[in-house]
Amino acid sequence: MRKLSIQILVANKSWFLPYAQKLKAALEGENHGTELITAENRVKKGDILFILSWENIIKKEILARHEHNIVIHASALPKGRGWSPLTWQILEGKNKIPVSLFEAGDKADSGPIYLQETFTLAGYELLDEMREKLGQKIIALALKFVKNCRTIKPKAQKGKPTFYPKRGPEHSEVGVKTPLAKIFNQFRAADNERYPVFFKHKGHKYILKIYKAE
Repeated sequence: MRKLSIQILVANKSWFLPYAQKLKAALEGENHGTELITAENRVKKGDILFILSWENIIKKEILARHEHNIVIHASALPKGRGWSPLTWQILEGKNKIPVSLFEAGDKADSGPIYLQETFTLAGYELLDEMREKLGQKIIALALKFVKNCRTIKPKAQKGKPTFYPKRGPEHSEVGVKTPLAKIFNQFRAADNERYPVFFKHKGHKYILKIYKAE
């Protein structure tokens, strides 16, 4: 297989950035020319652009610089398009998480799918642990695509799409009288720094953070 020119585009403050660095190292280990970038204006001509943990739709003229523009999204597309699919599925009580690798399209999460796999959670993992499993699955799917990109055929998304909204701090509110067992997944999905769990009581707001004991 000929060596490819690959760029990995990821948001500079994304949780995925350390995994993007691992993906870059793995691709370089296979002698592919690989560059990790954190700005859309740094996209240049090449074979594959991985768009990972990037919130904006890339302009057509930029996508035209690569033969493939690959997005990886943690849902069984077309179900679960949109924002924070892993978090929303945890709140739904799911522990078998699908991950889709697809070609970027004109609309968010709408392109044809090349690969679709799952990973399984035990149900006790907190956010960092879940992201570790998702990060490793994204790396594995990206490497699999690169290895098979000359022969793998995409399939159009079928079925009626569903959409997850963008998460904000308001989504981490819990009721003061709600049993802990019923809000455990709320704790699992919460980011202790960006949007911690909170409740309101007697005119005051209280923040709750969760950590796993050693």
